[in-house]
Amino acid sequence: MHEIAQDLNREILQENPHIHDLLSELGKNLYFPKGILTQSAEAKQKAHVYNATIGIATEQDQPMFLPLIQETLSGYDPKDLYPYAPPAGKPELRQLWREKMISDNPSLRDKSFSNPIVTNALTHGLSIIADLIIDENDPLVLPDKIWGNYNLIFGVRRGAKNITFPFYTKEGTFNTTGMKEALLSKKDHGKAILLLNFPNNPTGYSPNEQEATEIVDALKEVAQQGMNLAVVTDDAYFGLFYENSIKESLFARIANIHPRVLAIKIDGATKEDYVWGFRVGFITYACEHPAVLNALEKKTLGIMRGTISSVSHPSQTFVLKALQSPDFQTQKQEKFEVLRKRACKVKQLLDQGKYRDAWDYYPFNSGYFMCLKLKGVQAEVLRNHLLEQYGVGVISLGERDVRIAFSSVEEQNLEQLFDLIYQGFKDLSV
Repeated sequence: MHEIAQDLNREILQENPHIHDLLSELGKNLYFPKGILTQSAEAKQKAHVYNATIGIATEQDQPMFLPLIQETLSGYDPKDLYPYAPPAGKPELRQLWREKMISDNPSLRDKSFSNPIVTNALTHGLSIIADLIIDENDPLVLPDKIWGNYNLIFGVRRGAKNITFPFYTKEGTFNTTGMKEALLSKKDHGKAILLLNFPNNPTGYSPNEQEATEIVDALKEVAQQGMNLAVVTDDAYFGLFYENSIKESLFARIANIHPRVLAIKIDGATKEDYVWGFRVGFITYACEHPAVLNALEKKTLGIMRGTISSVSHPSQTFVLKALQSPDFQTQKQEKFEVLRKRACKVKQLLDQGKYRDAWDYYPFNSGYFMCLKLKGVQAEVLRNHLLEQYGVGVISLGERDVRIAFSSVEEQNLEQLFDLIYQGFKDLSV
């Protein structure tokens, strides 16, 4: 093991051995090398005559570029586009995102947490965490309504063993008891990774205040029984809370609740700010000990350096400029209202009762999606039938569930969409 990795591990052990025990073998071996990037960073500060360290080309004291490219980006300074971004991301963007997190999540104001580290959107952030904390057969606890890519990220890549629990109770609320039981079922293993995704993909559900309190209390109880927990909040759809749900990330409630609980927030501009193709996400850790946060950041940067080196500089610049704009909040609120109205329209249509013989729907109050629970027709059969006969695309999940992305259908077209799905169901019910 490299001596820098050993030093980082000692820092974590000294402050909180439980977090050290959460690390995978790869995580324990990770470090950020004092190589070219470190030397280049020092040169950037001190080499006032010539800086011949980093592998970019310059011309007339600025990055070299092709004029035909710069013509399409003339509103930006070349220095904010063409050089490599720092491995952890543009410092101004990291700081502004941290300030945004505190503004959006008041419960964070008195908590100890790291500066966000920029990732190549959320999938990349999740895969970094998988590398950092998961060894083969480590339990990954998550609801049975999940984004399918979790299986590749945590299972196929890292060998995690999925421990699932029913997402909903019989009353249609989040199943906190099932979550706690699933965690405690792996108590003998000593550690578990809990993955929470709110607003949820595929259901579009977020917990209310009472449920959020119950979740935090359950995690405290599990930790008090001696389990080390890494609680990952996948906040891809953060902010899209339409009805009676919490308006904060659970990360804000879980941060610093117990020495055995490491809270990790994965979020980004991707869906929050409607810039899917920019691929700008963030990882944030919560721990009471600054030395642990520093060590986790260095290990995270080791993964970054060993995989993509750094995230696209132009994308970070575009997001930073948007966050700095005085029009940002107004325009974002306008788009929020569009999606909120679509969600309300879907609920209004489904509550009329004309589709009652074909399906029930799972409770939803946020995000991009909602799910139907079909009666008597298989989801995949219906999906194919809708494509072939009506040109309608939906996602089949398991035997009976169908996910509808109301985010991608105009409000005035939603009734026709559900009418066509209903017609397809009737075709197959004959």
